[in-house]
Amino acid sequence: MRPFGFPAVAATLLGALVLSGCSLLPAGRSAPDGATRAPSATRAPPVGSRPIVRSPDAARCIANLDQVGAKFSPVPDRYYGAGCSVLGSVQLSALQGDTSEFGLGNIGPVTCPLAEATAGWARYGVDRAARQILGSGLLRIETFGSYSCRNIAGSSRRSSHSSAEAVDVSAFVLKDGRRIAVDEDWNSGDPRRRQFLRIVQQSACKRFGTVLGPDYNAAHRDHFHLERTGNSFCR
Repeated sequence: MRPFGFPAVAATLLGALVLSGCSLLPAGRSAPDGATRAPSATRAPPVGSRPIVRSPDAARCIANLDQVGAKFSPVPDRYYGAGCSVLGSVQLSALQGDTSEFGLGNIGPVTCPLAEATAGWARYGVDRAARQILGSGLLRIETFGSYSCRNIAGSSRRSSHSSAEAVDVSAFVLKDGRRIAVDEDWNSGDPRRRQFLRIVQQSACKRFGTVLGPDYNAAHRDHFHLERTGNSFCR
């Protein structure tokens, strides 16, 4: 599918009805997640759906994505049953930096607000940090996926991945060919790699409701869990 420009998006939002995935913070801001990586593919067919009109807030979010230079396609709303759904979501294919765009590997559907936060974080928190600390711009962000119909590990509660409200980021590929991976470089012997990953996480904590990394638990030793939900829980 070709990325939508703003006119096409607006026409889709206003002129059509469309058919309608690591954690949610528990009460008291207790430890929100112990989940492992999330596959981005949706394998189960939807078990129920109904026509939904995009809200004005959703329309504004998609317009903002287009304005900041993101490449994306709106995803039809779908209910998969068992508390899993993809609503008000987009499929990102590229994000815009200060001087060039960069890709996203293995990412599936994400809600539009999550996509908007990811776009800002990638440009201002990742690409700029890569150029300032490592001397090379960003080429690609690698992920373990976004939507996944499953529970928080060790819990009966649905993960935020089950509603496409979280993405797990595993590595950053630079234009000069270097790959900075969370699992390999969080405690790297290269102080610049360690600094880069910590700056990246700190920046994420300013834009997302919940950010979990290697210092949180063993399940997050190899990625950053980023979700819009939560109340500024950053570990």
